[in-house]
Amino acid sequence: MNIFALTGSLTIEGLRETGRMAQFAGRGAVAGVLGPFYWRAFFSSLMRIGFTSLPVVGLTAVFTGAALALNIYDGSLRFNAETFLPQILSVSIVRELGPVLAALMVAGRCASAMAAEIGTMRVTEQIDAMSTLSVDPFKYLIAPRIAATTIALPILVLIADIIGIYGGYLVAVYGLDFSGPVFIRNIAEFIENRDTVSGLIKAAAFGFLIAVMGCYYGYRSRGGAQGVGAATRTAVVAAAVAILASNYVMTSFMVEF
Repeated sequence: MNIFALTGSLTIEGLRETGRMAQFAGRGAVAGVLGPFYWRAFFSSLMRIGFTSLPVVGLTAVFTGAALALNIYDGSLRFNAETFLPQILSVSIVRELGPVLAALMVAGRCASAMAAEIGTMRVTEQIDAMSTLSVDPFKYLIAPRIAATTIALPILVLIADIIGIYGGYLVAVYGLDFSGPVFIRNIAEFIENRDTVSGLIKAAAFGFLIAVMGCYYGYRSRGGAQGVGAATRTAVVAAAVAILASNYVMTSFMVEF
């Protein structure tokens, strides 16, 4: 019976935590809509989340595209279908690998930073001071970060898609003797608008989840420096799990409809 009691208590606590997280996300989203909106905090977050993440996202994309091209070519040789490399490469990057890998890189950089920043403000009572001065922490801290990450990630994913396909192009043309114009034409003729749109929709959802996880665990951190460290670690893990789980759910809907 102790096993059943433990399972039940863990399930109930998991549901409670999910409810608290959903309430936090809803409050943060509503705070951004109702205003006042702090544009300076928004643009500062947009620069830190979007622009400074470009190098790591670009490097991840180019090496992923190059390695993927080699793997697709090696596998398609077994079926004499190596000419389909451009089509498979482009769809794989645009629909799945681009959004997921870019989101995971941003989660590692930004969810941890958000949790550390807000967690430090929480344990040093700066957030309590804001409330005392009639400044809503959700409007000043949470809403700008959620909006900035939700907007920045689709842009990063679009850039990552281009760089990833270019990495595959370099390997295919200069390493596997593909024709450059034929490679590009095959991609242009095969890829559809819905492939790109589905990837960007995923990216926006991933950005929202990353910001929510980083802000939520930072906002609820307790216990000084050790609590901030635990919140930072938990935020990154939770953001990665949320990205992968939501990716499956959204992919199942997009493929079905």
